[in-house]
Amino acid sequence: MRQIIEVLRLKYEAGLSHERIARACGLSKGVVGKYVSLATAQGITWPLPEGTDEARLEAQLFPAKTTPERFAEPDYFQIHQELKTKGVTLQLLWAEYVERHGDKARRYSQFCHHYRLWRGRQRRSMRQVHRAGEKIFIDYCGPTVPVVDRSTGEMRKAQVFVAVLGASSYTFAEATWSQSLPDWIASHQRMLAFYGGVPELLVPDNLKAAVTKADRYTP
Repeated sequence: MRQIIEVLRLKYEAGLSHERIARACGLSKGVVGKYVSLATAQGITWPLPEGTDEARLEAQLFPAKTTPERFAEPDYFQIHQELKTKGVTLQLLWAEYVERHGDKARRYSQFCHHYRLWRGRQRRSMRQVHRAGEKIFIDYCGPTVPVVDRSTGEMRKAQVFVAVLGASSYTFAEATWSQSLPDWIASHQRMLAFYGGVPELLVPDNLKAAVTKADRYTP
């Protein structure tokens, strides 16, 4: 506890010397002199304004030192997202960052270093960065969908084919009667028509229609 208020009270109200104030408060004469000098420099007089407490007075006499920000910090999440775009590199994103921030921009090596530090602090999982147009992940989702024939009232279970673009997570889904090879191929045709193009890779799961031999590690 600094006891600034008590020091000022004894100085200005009681008129004690710095030595006597120091003994009364258990402080050194140097500390007492410092408090009085700081109060004088700040134009603080006795009695103190109503509502002034120790914490407020301390903040006034000893303001927190603020260190000016030397570098403009990039938006690392945005960088991470943009790296998913085909052809986008850290070098390109750094050049855009320098153009925006000029002298406050980090050097390229530091830019990359801090991005990797940020990435390492994210949730611990196997992170994958997919380029645009590179992969479509394909599978049937677990639950089937009940479909009722309006004319007969018969209910059948339909399978749900799902495809997801690796970079954007843009999703295509449709229902088919089975997971047979003909339905599988037909779903691919409609999926590619929906996306309006063909990716570099089609990545299926271990379903029977997609693989010749199921394997845990190399489907």
